[in-house]
Amino acid sequence: MTTTVQDQDRQEHATNATIERSAAYYRLKADVEDFYYHEADLLDDRRFRDWLELLTEDVSYFMPIRRNVKFGQQVARENTKRGEGISWFDEDKWTLTKRVEQILTGVHYAEEPLSRITHMVSNVQIKEARPDIGTARELDVTSRFLVYQNRVEYETYIFVGRRNDTLRLTDTGWKIARREILLEQNILLAKNLTTFF
Repeated sequence: MTTTVQDQDRQEHATNATIERSAAYYRLKADVEDFYYHEADLLDDRRFRDWLELLTEDVSYFMPIRRNVKFGQQVARENTKRGEGISWFDEDKWTLTKRVEQILTGVHYAEEPLSRITHMVSNVQIKEARPDIGTARELDVTSRFLVYQNRVEYETYIFVGRRNDTLRLTDTGWKIARREILLEQNILLAKNLTTFF
């Protein structure tokens, strides 16, 4: 059975609609938004090691390559699949840590000097809470982002897209267990992709 874009939109809306808009929901949503704003500050302030602490040890960090496909094939073919073929990122905690370590050597060809970056996060929605809103230990959250990057003198890039995250509550607070980044570009317009999303 083929899933259409309209079916997928209805399913996503229905999933979100099942969450009661209670005081507990809005408190949790505010906590999640604060978590994302803190994450953006860490990245913008180049506190990359502190950012790594927001990731679980088993984190999956994935950015598919997006393809132009015929109408009706978006769900099945528009994005490359995790663990299959090529993608912009298909990483775990170890590879993300190595990327941070490489930047912090000070001899990274694309980050010397370091870029000036601003992350803007919006449209935060809790799609699912497990086991429930009142006692949530794991959340499925969507958000939108705009990332501005300026390098050297004249290199300026803007990345816009969506994130589908799974957040997990730990002894030290919420952490990112899974992140899927959907960049709203088919062709990468930047010279490189060194920023974290």
